[in-house]
Amino acid sequence: MDGNGRWASQRDLPRTEGHAAGEEALLDVVNGALEIGVKWLTMYAFSTENWRRPPDEVRYLMGFNESLLMRRRDELNEKGVRIRFAGRRDWRVPRRVLKRMDESIELTRENRRMTLTMAFNYGGRAEIVDAVRRLVADHVPAGKVDEGAISRRLYFADMPDPDLVIRTSGEYRISNFLLWEIAYSELVFPDVLWPDMRRSNLYEAVLEYQRRHRRYGGVDT
Repeated sequence: MDGNGRWASQRDLPRTEGHAAGEEALLDVVNGALEIGVKWLTMYAFSTENWRRPPDEVRYLMGFNESLLMRRRDELNEKGVRIRFAGRRDWRVPRRVLKRMDESIELTRENRRMTLTMAFNYGGRAEIVDAVRRLVADHVPAGKVDEGAISRRLYFADMPDPDLVIRTSGEYRISNFLLWEIAYSELVFPDVLWPDMRRSNLYEAVLEYQRRHRRYGGVDT
């Protein structure tokens, strides 16, 4: 969900206003995904690199994500959305935010219409490092280490690999997002800043995905 800061700068607003405006985009995209039957949706909310941002912005983002959960979790629960969080639960995340996350997980635990995973304090490299640490802790011998052994130790082993990755704001980067899981994902880079993203942009990305032919390293016969 990229482009909040640039959206605000274009309007001579503080960067935090861009993050606030992104809430409407998030809910519209989630509702649009529900309409077309998407079962798994992952949103990149806060990366392990985002701690490098100015302290005031980081504090705002922590408070904003906490209040977002308070405002929206009941609505998402009523729509059958299961909320989960992928990322490290370390000392940098305020306890009150962790508490709201846990409350949202528990509230929506039984829902299956959609699984909405929020990548929070998440990094693709960090996830792989954590998976390798679990391999070591489980005393897995070197000869038994394969893709399956690593996949089973990612943050959510039950989450299917993404079919489609959408990176907003016209940037052509992955930015440490689901590095293991997106090996064969289709990538779409719409030239729209995240606060302006709507379900119509999601539908355009899905249509682009449907026009592509996925061969997974093979050839047509």
